[in-house]
Amino acid sequence: MEKIVRVKVGTGEYLFKLDDILAKKNISKNKIMRETETDFKVIQRIAKGTITRIDIYVLARICDYLDCNISDILEYERN
Repeated sequence: MEKIVRVKVGTGEYLFKLDDILAKKNISKNKIMRETETDFKVIQRIAKGTITRIDIYVLARICDYLDCNISDILEYERN
């Protein structure tokens, strides 16, 4: 089961896929928080789609740790 959060913005929507990739790789939010030295609230906001500003350095650390691309975590689709 995919764990993707869709957030409508303007004429499109953001797809927040962090929970999905964490589930597929069997990694907890606590573990990625510790391993990437990222505040738990930031991890939670990215996973739940409630973040309003994204730090590119945080995304880089998460992508490096998960060995993935930004589009595996966050995507924007125009309708």
